[in-house]
Amino acid sequence: MNQVTVQAETLQNLLISHATGGREDDAEFIRLRQAVLANVALDSFVPSFLRTCRNLAQFWQFIKYKYGTYAERRDYLWNEFRPLLEALEREGLAPPSDKSVTSTLEKFDAAHVQAAWSKALDRRSSDPEGAITSARTLVESVCKHILDEAKVDYDDAADLPKLYKQTAETLRLAPSQHTEQVFRQILGGCTSVIEGLGALRNRLSDAHGKGRSGSKPASRHAELAVNLSGTLANYLLATWETRSEAGNGSS
Repeated sequence: MNQVTVQAETLQNLLISHATGGREDDAEFIRLRQAVLANVALDSFVPSFLRTCRNLAQFWQFIKYKYGTYAERRDYLWNEFRPLLEALEREGLAPPSDKSVTSTLEKFDAAHVQAAWSKALDRRSSDPEGAITSARTLVESVCKHILDEAKVDYDDAADLPKLYKQTAETLRLAPSQHTEQVFRQILGGCTSVIEGLGALRNRLSDAHGKGRSGSKPASRHAELAVNLSGTLANYLLATWETRSEAGNGSS
């Protein structure tokens, strides 16, 4: 079951509980609501009331006047969520890039790598600062995983650009290791992305304290950071897998 399905089912159960006498956590509702609404692929399946009820107090005012009995409220919420849950079960609506990265990471016995990716995905809309931190952690974890597998020594306290440079050299992905201009340009772009991720993390993530004038990231910033980190992690691991199967480090 993918992350989006879990979030949608959890949101449905939370609302049913609240509509039938339970006292649910408003912050959890807001987090799950934002996560579902942030996925544009779900737009045509999302219950209409979810767009206008921005907190549990608003939902309660909506549901208590719409239906007077618990049974009616349960039936209504089940019916409203059915198209969304059926679409998720039938197709799976996670973006293709999410699925590709998840599939690659599942091949590697590195729980900390998979955990960093899961956190990055889950926090993109609900916790942009945390998502940016997890995105950086993902690439760092992948670099260390590859260097460990390749039996290459590295400084555990090294920053991300240094770890990436060492990993790229191990995989023959450093621009200086190629003579073709197009490859040098592309691989140089990857290095720039890594440096940008580190800078974005330092400036906008929750990794450091901020003064009153500190910038706060929007979900679009987190989306960019997570997508970039996922693509790079996928590329590095796929390259390592190819090198390992070939039995040598040559290109």
